[in-house]
Amino acid sequence: MSAVPAGTRAPGPHASFVTRLATAVLVLALSTLVGPVAGGAAQDRPLAPPRIVAVGDVHGDFDQFVSVLRAAGIVDRRNRWLGGRTHLVQTGDLLDRGPDSRKVMDLLIDLEGQARRAGGAVHALVGNHEIMNLVGDLRYVSPGEYEAFRGPDSAALRDRAFALLADATRKDDAAYREQWNAEHPLGWVEHRMAFGPKGRYGRWLRARDVVLRLGDTAFLHGGISPKYAALTADAINARVRAEMADDRALATGMAVDENGPLWYRGLARDDEATLAAHVDTVLSTLGVRRLVIGHTITAGAVMPRFGGRVILIDVGLSSVYGGPPAALLIEGGRPFALHRGRKLALPLDGQLLPYLEAAAALDPPPSPLAGVIDDIRAGRPALLLRTP
Repeated sequence: MSAVPAGTRAPGPHASFVTRLATAVLVLALSTLVGPVAGGAAQDRPLAPPRIVAVGDVHGDFDQFVSVLRAAGIVDRRNRWLGGRTHLVQTGDLLDRGPDSRKVMDLLIDLEGQARRAGGAVHALVGNHEIMNLVGDLRYVSPGEYEAFRGPDSAALRDRAFALLADATRKDDAAYREQWNAEHPLGWVEHRMAFGPKGRYGRWLRARDVVLRLGDTAFLHGGISPKYAALTADAINARVRAEMADDRALATGMAVDENGPLWYRGLARDDEATLAAHVDTVLSTLGVRRLVIGHTITAGAVMPRFGGRVILIDVGLSSVYGGPPAALLIEGGRPFALHRGRKLALPLDGQLLPYLEAAAALDPPPSPLAGVIDDIRAGRPALLLRTP
């Protein structure tokens, strides 16, 4: 299995300096570069859609994302809505690592209106990487993402940003200017404007929910920890939405808490017997039968835990991770994996081997699931996750 990039950690207060830089850029009177945004209203919560397709972390891989949407019958060859009354859920982390985050967001913004007119819906939730971009923590923004925002005025905009933001005592230092330019590539100014409170993507992301309930299933990015187990979905959404409207609160609030719903990994990593009662509490509080989460990368397939009461859907979809094009499908209240376009029943009784063998048979050899399958066959503990 190839090495993967190091996992991200909550940005915390250290990101506030970059946030101030981003805010300063926004006062450059360059708002004409910011376009209107579609579909920014708060998401509704229909009770029981006939069909749900849920896709985990995309991380800037437009082509892989589209391949899953097409396999699920969500979009046609022109990337127009084909899903009818289907509800598409994306559980966050559209951004970073890959080069095409902007294209992914533009597609989802377009699909929101198309789906609504067809009787379906698109629900794009907030992930930790969305929050990182909003607070100005740009450690994982790829060069291609800045390039996507580069325009004919980028050099002039960067010069104006340098004049406003650079260390006044070093502005005539050629080496300092070279380093500053490297840290602020062309397109950086436009990127920060677009993610600002009045920017196209900043406005759209700040209108997203953290937790979504559809029928008997709740969807979110990371998970609900014991710290927040008493909060309802509405309470979580209201709190993070209020934080996203206030940069100071956002840099220190629940949205960046390592035990918050965008960062917590316990439901994916920790011992099931230890957390079983906690899972029951969370499900009861949210009023659902199961949780669907992303954030923590599986070994290469949609993975059920806690007897199917928790389902992990971050399969490492992006080419950065090399995972398969796979998603969760819920039809008639029953969960399935859509693995490389093939519908596979998810085992809810803990018997993973037949399911993993069927998924592995669809993968180009060698399947990333091969080691897990060998461990299960040999009676050894199987590592079902790739995220350390």
